[in-house]
Amino acid sequence: MTDIKTNEFPFPSDGKRYYTWNRFLRDEFGCKVYKVALDAGFDCPNRDGTVAFGGCTFCSAAGSGDFAGDRVDPIPVQFDIIKEKMQHKWKDGKTMAYFQAYTNTHAPLPVLKEKFEAALACEGVMGLSIATRPDCLPDDVVEYLAELNERTYLWVELGLQTVHERTANLINRAHDYATYVEGVEKLRKHGIRVCTHIINGLPLEDYAMMMETAREVAKLDVQAIKIHLLHLLKGTPLVKQYEKGMLEFMDKDAYINLVADQLEVIPPDMVVQRITGDGPIDLMIGPMWSVNKWEVLNGIDAELKRRGSWQGKFYKPEEAETK
Repeated sequence: MTDIKTNEFPFPSDGKRYYTWNRFLRDEFGCKVYKVALDAGFDCPNRDGTVAFGGCTFCSAAGSGDFAGDRVDPIPVQFDIIKEKMQHKWKDGKTMAYFQAYTNTHAPLPVLKEKFEAALACEGVMGLSIATRPDCLPDDVVEYLAELNERTYLWVELGLQTVHERTANLINRAHDYATYVEGVEKLRKHGIRVCTHIINGLPLEDYAMMMETAREVAKLDVQAIKIHLLHLLKGTPLVKQYEKGMLEFMDKDAYINLVADQLEVIPPDMVVQRITGDGPIDLMIGPMWSVNKWEVLNGIDAELKRRGSWQGKFYKPEEAETK
């Protein structure tokens, strides 16, 4: 990973004040690298009764893979279709197969191997990004991931969302923070790169709670973070919580300031794969300002510049666990 110093402005090369995914990949590979989102047809353990039913309350029927391929298609067909769409935006570059929808290690090992190897065989694929849960990392799967990590470029994306157990119960995560820490340790034992997902704006969470989640992630041995804004989508269990007054949409300026604050306390060498997001417009209930993604991104850039600040400015490595 690029040597980035703490507590001084470290990001002059791309004009950003945080360590962007785009910059990281260009530094690693010397060209544009983009993900091709796939749906391998898996389920989730908190949907199918393994640990709970109903899934996370915020999750759509597509299992957070609303922009992924169609699960009825074989992996190579999905890959070609999505890649062709992506090439309208980026004509050149390398591709990572991104297993995005649902929980992508929640299946017997032979099934996982069939799916992942099919993706690796697609033309132009230089690596895999696998989204999953920390409670779906049995030893045989971790051993296979370790083997993959030796022969391809691998990231595992682990959904955390929050470190607060009350919130985790409200959104039906069906695992605790200790399980998350254990999952990270299993992967890092084999040198597997880990990206942590967190969500701002979850039910009944205030500023202090969201900042605590960011500070706890800063202590983990993870190499990247995705910061999401909670979207309320039609047909999700979260709608009932919203109707009960348990959820208030974040204001755009509040979100921009919060993300800037979170960036300031995470390590400067932690890659920021995402700092906002947008849901399918036909399913969105709110907050509707989020569909103007570039306004949000530009707002975060402007706020960091206004402060004279950057990612990691207030990060305290002495407070973090040994990495």
